[in-house]
Amino acid sequence: MTTVRRGLVPGLALRTLVRANGFGLSARFGLSARKALLALAAVASLAGMIDLAAVTPAAAQSFTYNPRPPRPTPPKAPNDNQMLVQATEVDYDYNNSRVSAVGNVQLFYNGTSVEADRVIYDQKTKRLHAEGNIRMTDADGKITYAEIMDLSDDYRDGFVDSLRVDTADQTRMAATRADRSSGNYTVFENGVYTACAPCRDDPKKPPLWQVKGARIIHDQQEKMLYFETAQLEFYGVPLAYMPYFSTPDPTVKRKSGFLMPGYFPGTTNTGFGAEVPYYWAIAPDMDATFTPRFMSRQGVLLQGEFRQRLIDGAYQIRAYGIDQLDPGAFAGQPGDRQFRGALDTKGQFALNDKWVWGWDGVLMSDYYFFSDYRLAAYKDPLGSFLNLPTEALSQLYLTGVGNRSFFDARTMYFLSFSGNQQQVPVVYPVIDYSNVLNYPVFGGEFSYKTNFVNLTRNDAVFDPITTTSNTSGLCAIASADPGARSMPNGCLLRGFPGTYTRLTAEAQWRKSYTDPFGEIWTPFAILRADAINSDVSNQPGVSNYLPVGDTQAFRLMPTVGLEYRYPFINVQPWGSTTVEPIAQIIIRPNETYAGKLPNEDAQSMVFDTSNLFSVDKFSGYDRVEGGGRANVGVQATTQFDRGGAVKTLFGQSYQLFGMNSFAVQDTINTGVDSGLQKPRSDYVASVAYSPNSTYTFSVRSRMDEQTWNIQRFEAEGRANFNRWSISMMYGNYAPQPELGYLTRREGILTTGSIKVATNWVVSGSARWDLEANKINQYVLGAGYVDDCFVLAANYVTSYSYSAGTTPPVLSHAFMFQIGLRTLATTSTTSSSAGGLQ
Repeated sequence: MTTVRRGLVPGLALRTLVRANGFGLSARFGLSARKALLALAAVASLAGMIDLAAVTPAAAQSFTYNPRPPRPTPPKAPNDNQMLVQATEVDYDYNNSRVSAVGNVQLFYNGTSVEADRVIYDQKTKRLHAEGNIRMTDADGKITYAEIMDLSDDYRDGFVDSLRVDTADQTRMAATRADRSSGNYTVFENGVYTACAPCRDDPKKPPLWQVKGARIIHDQQEKMLYFETAQLEFYGVPLAYMPYFSTPDPTVKRKSGFLMPGYFPGTTNTGFGAEVPYYWAIAPDMDATFTPRFMSRQGVLLQGEFRQRLIDGAYQIRAYGIDQLDPGAFAGQPGDRQFRGALDTKGQFALNDKWVWGWDGVLMSDYYFFSDYRLAAYKDPLGSFLNLPTEALSQLYLTGVGNRSFFDARTMYFLSFSGNQQQVPVVYPVIDYSNVLNYPVFGGEFSYKTNFVNLTRNDAVFDPITTTSNTSGLCAIASADPGARSMPNGCLLRGFPGTYTRLTAEAQWRKSYTDPFGEIWTPFAILRADAINSDVSNQPGVSNYLPVGDTQAFRLMPTVGLEYRYPFINVQPWGSTTVEPIAQIIIRPNETYAGKLPNEDAQSMVFDTSNLFSVDKFSGYDRVEGGGRANVGVQATTQFDRGGAVKTLFGQSYQLFGMNSFAVQDTINTGVDSGLQKPRSDYVASVAYSPNSTYTFSVRSRMDEQTWNIQRFEAEGRANFNRWSISMMYGNYAPQPELGYLTRREGILTTGSIKVATNWVVSGSARWDLEANKINQYVLGAGYVDDCFVLAANYVTSYSYSAGTTPPVLSHAFMFQIGLRTLATTSTTSSSAGGLQ
């Protein structure tokens, strides 16, 4: 090989160092030659202009493409501003000031490589000419192919013939010719763009979709791509013609302009409509989206969202407003007004690496506004398969997280979507703090936590628990017979009227040690104190549940206990089994003020193996478990050597002495009918089996301690294969009349999907009420998904049940989605409701 080294000054006729070997020629050139390579690098700029990634705001898309295997990251090349040329032959024409590299030419410069059959650099005209099998790879992995390339050394002017570009994000473009002028404009003649990978079996086969343009103009200063006489093709068949459209070039992450329009089927009250979003990139740290929706019956619904990201956080503000043309369409409803609108904002900022503060806020002209116009949480009909929100949360919060500590303080205001605003509490504030000391105390672990809450509610919330109270409306606050709202004959007091303040502090110590026989002993001690002030308004019927007026209470709960475990391990050739008896003894006094104070945060009570060994089984702070109790059980775990495991747990809880807190009726009967209200609790059991990564099975059950009748049973199974997946959950729950469940509940919830072809997926979900023998909710969907295209349709139906003898209302919702990767996404939804059963 012969190496020619030049000095870093203009010109090529300088001192030369030649070293011969038998492989060809390589050379390092100075400044003028580097300009020549910069001209070659202009082709890289062409490669970076054709991604056509439409800039959209930060909203998440409702579909995903099949991922492609990522390209390997090219090794980082030294940025030494030196150019290396390798070729079979290098010719110097000193008379004409030309340098020619011929035969397997390779140029390397700052991470960019160029391969060609022949490269000529003319010093007089300062133009670089390359021809034959040109391939250029830049430092980011973009690959450009061409047959002829002719550019000035400052790459302001020139052309490329037979251009083809594969970008790092796996998009492709081809053009018969690309012309560059004024150092700013590049015109692609007969350009073709796609984000689909070529067919492996037949690379010449047209991709699933591609966009063709007679001319594609790139304005580098504006950073825009303009398409002239464009058409969208699927498998080579034209489906849509566009005389003109534009999009930001890929170097722009944010660019002002119109986004993909959307269609809104609407309802009989609103009419159908169309949305034309406009995105405004205000500054590098802020942007906005304006989305007017033109409704055929109600006029223009204005929507706007402003976002700003700062050094320590970000915030956003969304605003909605409409001057309704036909308010009478909502006659008798909250929407019967001329102006309707809403304001929604959220933000979060970091004070340091451990503390953040933020807010959420919602204001609405009327509580049906989001629902009527399918905004915010009501926009996605698939969400209705679960539960649509009943309130919008406004809050201000401060949160800190340490190594073993946590702090959270927030004020909360819930905006009711059902119009029952006077029955929704205002929380100002709720504060939680917990900490585990990093050093031992008396050889054990010491932790403490506190909770403070202050809330107020204007009107009482009563729930009917009998058929008579439900059908007759006896639990309504306007009922003429307040005496009918008595516990537990007809109603529960779900929320009390008045103001409630509570401060809770709890300290806990525990230590585990293992004796010589392998037995594990864990003594523990807990001291909890509650200071409570309750000011209950004397509304009709409330005095049947709580003492009205101002009540102060101090509740102290000292607890000591011991937990015992003795694991037995059996090892076999096929695996190992661990059997572990567990016993827990808890000694403490009775719960004071049981059932005589408001209960706002401990209303949920489900007894199963997950809380069998919890010292306090109540879910919140407003109730505290009292009295002596023993929790016993046995746990077994089998681990198979070839994979898979089985874990079982069976146990029971005993009230040893004192008052059983779960047998005491409070305002909502928490604990009653839970299985813990008896001296000997119901039996609880669970089994979980996972033979491999494909299957998982679990069973949870609660059985009556005398008759062994099933009180609560859940069985769940999941299977996930390459082509299909399915899950099924069966639930069977005994009546709980004290909680309002008068009959046994039994049902099945199933979900599944199957890949019927390479890219086709069919999915569905259904909920079958076995007691009513009716499928009351289901979702059906089908879609085509590949690495560059999504086409999906979903149908959702559900029954809405109301009080009394009114038949359930069947609601329908449809959603249609289409997406072209990097180019466009859109979705259409519609919903309807009728009196079908």
